[in-house]
Amino acid sequence: MFAEAERDEVRARLLARARADDDVSAAALTGSAARGTEDRWSDVDLLLAVAPGRLLAEVLGAWSEFVYGELGALHHFDLRSGSAVYRAFLLGDGLEVDLGFTPAAEFGQVGDGGFRVVFGAAVEPRPTAGDARGFVGYAWHHVLHARAAIERDAPWLAEYWISGVRDQTLALACLRLGLPTGYAKGADRLPAAVTRPLEEALVRGLGAAELRRALAAATGALLDELRATDEGLTERLAGPLRAATASSDGDRG
Repeated sequence: MFAEAERDEVRARLLARARADDDVSAAALTGSAARGTEDRWSDVDLLLAVAPGRLLAEVLGAWSEFVYGELGALHHFDLRSGSAVYRAFLLGDGLEVDLGFTPAAEFGQVGDGGFRVVFGAAVEPRPTAGDARGFVGYAWHHVLHARAAIERDAPWLAEYWISGVRDQTLALACLRLGLPTGYAKGADRLPAAVTRPLEEALVRGLGAAELRRALAAATGALLDELRATDEGLTERLAGPLRAATASSDGDRG
């Protein structure tokens, strides 16, 4: 695995290249380095502003050649958010390098992920609070699909959807308490009163009875979380969700 000094050297090389690149007008640290919480296991996270008049795809391509040719990248994948592209590279020593590229007119902090300008100018921060309606919608969707998977004797699929119910419940709790909602980054700061019931929603086996037990626990925790913010919505959803977790005569252990 990479050493912290090696990670710092990689970040310094990337920032030096950014300063010398006419295609880049600004750069910022993101993630844990920007928040002051970097530790032994942190990645390199940078956001670069593509200078006006330059094509983002071409800049991304040139930087990718550098990371592969000079830093020894083994693989990458992309995430897109609006007009921004985030390319995550895996280096040979196990270091992850996440480079974001966005038009200069949109270069600024988005959400609560951390943002600290190294050079150049940034636009005003844009809050992106999670969408409670979306979290709730995904949660009830996952409950129904978990039940269907159990009935279809698809245990791995059922486990996938049950885990998804937990994820959406955690996100709702984080949103309610002002914590980061993405990628469970706020989950470990939630109070035990929220997380302890969700421990019961962990799937301990792939038998139908166990999957139903975990789904019922996940659904109960979801309804408890909804009750903390919207009693009316809880009452509307409780009937069909509890019906979806009802036992079946054909359960197998």
